[in-house]
Amino acid sequence: MVAEFMLQRTKAEQVRPVYQKFLHEYPDVVTLSKAKISPVSKYTRTLGIHWRAKHFIQAARFVVKNYSGRFPSHRNKLLAIPGVGEYVAGAILTVAFHKPEWVIDANIARVFNRYYNLKLTGEIRRKKKIVEKSKLFFNHPDPGKLLFCILDFSARICVPGKPHCPECLIRSRCRYTPKTKLKSINPH
Repeated sequence: MVAEFMLQRTKAEQVRPVYQKFLHEYPDVVTLSKAKISPVSKYTRTLGIHWRAKHFIQAARFVVKNYSGRFPSHRNKLLAIPGVGEYVAGAILTVAFHKPEWVIDANIARVFNRYYNLKLTGEIRRKKKIVEKSKLFFNHPDPGKLLFCILDFSARICVPGKPHCPECLIRSRCRYTPKTKLKSINPH
């Protein structure tokens, strides 16, 4: 949960050293639940998410009070934790509990939208077609590993803007057609 809170709108390279120091000071949810906002915000401030310090503490206190300090293994119970949304709940379920649960962030939604040529626009993460594709995709024996793979793929190959289609290992099955390929060919 802490990792996912820190990773929201922040690059993994920035989070890694802060996360390690944070876990050294707050090694478990009980320790974090007893923390004051000021010491926690020194970590969140370095990531540009200083306003989220209270979420860390509120979430930890909720888990201690309502779930005896253990994270639940059901989506609805995870969603009751302050600051935990669908993505964080899905990530916890796939990574910590190895459950074949759906996970969607903007990057995963972009990959599915392109791969299946869904042509969805706007805020697509919560659109029904994307959720359906994610449910099928993460129905896998190792959904946590699959999550990390698709996130790496979305960061290196299927990037926002201009994807690296020539380097893509699944391009032969992908239905996405970049706009540059859509231009008509001049026969002369």
